[in-house]
Amino acid sequence: MTSTAARFSRLRFALLVLAGVYPLITAILYVVFPLNEQWEIWQRTLVIAPLMVAIMIWGLIPGVQKMFRRFLNPAQ
Repeated sequence: MTSTAARFSRLRFALLVLAGVYPLITAILYVVFPLNEQWEIWQRTLVIAPLMVAIMIWGLIPGVQKMFRRFLNPAQ
């Protein structure tokens, strides 16, 4: 008997996450930068990085995995 196992595609996952991260970080920059124009770049990054990580961990990555399950796990 032959079983068909799914194989996770890291390349496809990386491309999907990139497609989600780009508009997300752009939107965050548009919102945050006008609020802190006088801040140094490291201070802006200190605000943006945790926000971005939280959105990715609890929103973007689980959403990508759920919506694109078959695309990410093609049959061998």
